[in-house]
Amino acid sequence: MPRILVIGYAPDAVDFTDPAVPPGLDEAAVAEGIKWDVQLMHDRGWEAEHLPIRLDGSLRGDIADRLARDSFDCIVIGAGVRMTTQHVAEFEQVIDAVRQSAPQTPIAFNSSPD
Repeated sequence: MPRILVIGYAPDAVDFTDPAVPPGLDEAAVAEGIKWDVQLMHDRGWEAEHLPIRLDGSLRGDIADRLARDSFDCIVIGAGVRMTTQHVAEFEQVIDAVRQSAPQTPIAFNSSPD
């Protein structure tokens, strides 16, 4: 069974005032989208989980800690991590943490929380 790790912002860590965030998106919609996304992967027979990250300086360590405990067949980096130019530095940190902690694991990208 393929194992998938989805890395994305915790729903309460999303900056909804950022103009890059689609209008009408809120914490509840992000939480539901994450739940739906993981369920779709389960329905395909994949083992999937979401790793919530935050903009508080902990994301690199959180990713490294999670990847030290288990290996995955694919790591998905969520759209919210990539879709805003205000957080390019954090996106780079996510990529760096994944490459350092799981250098052979393919990276995939989604286009929305669902």
